[in-house]
Amino acid sequence: MAYIIVVGNEKGGSGKSTTSMHVATALARMGHRVGALDLDLRQKSFARYVENRSAFLKRSGLELNSPDYRDLPEAEAAGLQPGENPYDARLSAAVAALEPISDFIIIDCPGSHTRLSQVAHSLADTLITPLNDSFVDFDLLARIDPETGKVKGPSIYSEMVWNARQLRAQAGLKPIDWIVLRNRLGAQAMHNKRKVGAALEDLSRRIGFRVAPGFAERVIFRELFPRGLTVLDLKDTGVDQMNLSNVAARQEVRELMKELRLPNVTIDF
Repeated sequence: MAYIIVVGNEKGGSGKSTTSMHVATALARMGHRVGALDLDLRQKSFARYVENRSAFLKRSGLELNSPDYRDLPEAEAAGLQPGENPYDARLSAAVAALEPISDFIIIDCPGSHTRLSQVAHSLADTLITPLNDSFVDFDLLARIDPETGKVKGPSIYSEMVWNARQLRAQAGLKPIDWIVLRNRLGAQAMHNKRKVGAALEDLSRRIGFRVAPGFAERVIFRELFPRGLTVLDLKDTGVDQMNLSNVAARQEVRELMKELRLPNVTIDF
């Protein structure tokens, strides 16, 4: 069976699509067969990222390993079982189509609570939750006492992950390996950065996730989207001299791939 990686939280603008594309492309470049799904049926940022890549490679005549993106198939009412949710059927059909031809399936979830996102989380072998490094985003995971800074309890998204874990346990599946990714970390050891870090470490012990550094705020990540490229592709597209920011961005991707601890994956870039 394909190993399923879900990238999700319930807040937009945290870097989910950038994370999805870099993880998917890194695995593809290492020779793994990678399927890709985008459950944000309205914005489809991950889908557009992959489409941009295909168009750029066609224009430039380059051949670069890429994820195999699929749209969710439509669910015909006549084909549904009694009481079956059509969104469940669409996601199940998409995963079933990709599983025989994929080592990994990357699923990018929308920045809101939807039925598709809820079901996808229950399918996750690894869950990556990108988070901007601020208490605004932290509120998605837990409620904080404004006076003491102590964690008062899990919030809505953490409860959804807990429910997904319960469903997997009932089905006899392995527990979700949950990684919270600290994106847009500032270079300075600022007071707020330390407080967010301490709160994340406290919460991680209480509800069971790992904390990992993610991607800093870099122009290169935004510039690559229109061509569907990642920082791993730069040398293959004619960039002979990478600047320090690009080298650092590549290292961030490498460290993330190491931190994911995916089965049968040897980091070779």
